[in-house]
Amino acid sequence: MIEFMLEPANLPFAVALAIMLFIAAIEGVGALLGFALSGLLDNLMPDLDLDVDAPDMNDHGAFGEFLTWLRLREVPVIVVLIAFLTSFSITGFVIQQILSNTFGFMLLAIVAAAAATFACLPGVRIFAGIFGKIMPRDETEAVATATFIGRSAVIVLGNATSGSPAQGRLKDQFGHSHYVMIEPDLAEQTLDQGEEVLLVRQDSATFFAIKNT
Repeated sequence: MIEFMLEPANLPFAVALAIMLFIAAIEGVGALLGFALSGLLDNLMPDLDLDVDAPDMNDHGAFGEFLTWLRLREVPVIVVLIAFLTSFSITGFVIQQILSNTFGFMLLAIVAAAAATFACLPGVRIFAGIFGKIMPRDETEAVATATFIGRSAVIVLGNATSGSPAQGRLKDQFGHSHYVMIEPDLAEQTLDQGEEVLLVRQDSATFFAIKNT
């Protein structure tokens, strides 16, 4: 089995599996020591050039629906990342194993990786739901979201414009972190990734904010 996983054609899936195990191990150790990789990842995100503020990234757009379906708006980014790595590696190994047993050959690594990227998406949703429940998290559902109004938050993923929310992180009165979708309250404003904002109102699952001066 190990030899099969280390075949050149399976290199992308072996690497993805190794990265997933590494991240999970760090997250587990961090939980014991009192820190979480998810928090570190969020702190580093402002330095990343992530262009996800697409015009149709809203609750009614196709891209927004896709993000919701992947649970990206329900769980921290790191949970979705681990779910993707897990589903991608399993899907890839299964594809290559079936081809090897049935036809006696395996796809080239780049071709298999491309196929697995699309085929693994249902698995990403499933694993994100599972990992979101079992992984250590700072969030608590005991706090009403209405209490978030008036609190400051940091944009951690994307740039928020009117009709195009970005993911933000805030802390409640107990010090627990929460991830919410944020749009600017002023249509002409853009809330940039890494910027601190002030939540002023809520409409369904979306919060509206102004720059925190």
